[in-house]
Amino acid sequence: MGSTGEPMKSIPVFYTPKMVVSSERASPSAGKPVAVVASWKEKFPIKIIEPRPVTVDELARAHDRKFVEDVLACRVPNGFGNRSREVADALPYTSGAMLSAARCALETAGVAAAPCSGFHHAGHARAEGFCTFNGLMVTALALKEEKLAERVGIFDLDMHYGNGTDNILQKLGIDWIKHFTAGMNWTRPDQAKTFLEEGLRENLEPMIDDVDIVLYQAGADPHIHDPYGGWMTTEQLRERDRIVFKMLSDHGIPVAWNLAGGYQLEKDGSIPKVLEIHDGTMRECIRTFGTVWSGTHFGC
Repeated sequence: MGSTGEPMKSIPVFYTPKMVVSSERASPSAGKPVAVVASWKEKFPIKIIEPRPVTVDELARAHDRKFVEDVLACRVPNGFGNRSREVADALPYTSGAMLSAARCALETAGVAAAPCSGFHHAGHARAEGFCTFNGLMVTALALKEEKLAERVGIFDLDMHYGNGTDNILQKLGIDWIKHFTAGMNWTRPDQAKTFLEEGLRENLEPMIDDVDIVLYQAGADPHIHDPYGGWMTTEQLRERDRIVFKMLSDHGIPVAWNLAGGYQLEKDGSIPKVLEIHDGTMRECIRTFGTVWSGTHFGC
């Protein structure tokens, strides 16, 4: 139940098993959507919606067309460094989940989740760091083309610098996308308190004042024990998400969010610590948005 005693409203989650694969690498990102969604279904009021896969044309707005075609045909390596047909077939659905969530957030719901990863290191004509296609940029460019948004914010709180996003922005000469990537300057445990008290607001407020939607990467890899991270606790990550969602809700800015990184693997290959962090993000999303919209479900 919500704080008013009313039933919690279901959060739209754009998911299909077609986006779940084995990457053949140490990163669990390509396979974790199924575990994340299973965990959410047990705990939270969510509404699973099948995403539409993006097309080659939609991918080619953000990327070199030959690069797109070569990756999908398995002629060049993907972001995991292999030429897996399984990975290639899943890629249109991961970017498709992000785009579908953004459309939903803009058109009806105000908020939607895409349980996907593997975007922000992908540049205009290159795959890198477990990222093949930059679903953030694919989504932003599609929203602009469809006249759903004139200005888009990318608020990237993954552990790492979103170098691929910057590469595409520079290559295409885009000035209507506002991009903040925490991994450029915020990476140390001694920065966490300042980041939560000042840094988040200082970087999100200017974006809120100038965009129609925010694409939010709620990365789990900044966790203090992540093998590729190391600067925020589980509680601090929950506070991060609470602040972001509340600021966007207070200003009436739609948000589509994804999982981004998170690499804490157990010996048996399971990811309970990563799931706990992603559960925390969904919990804060529902706490902020779950009682503010009319109707039993969001209308996506």
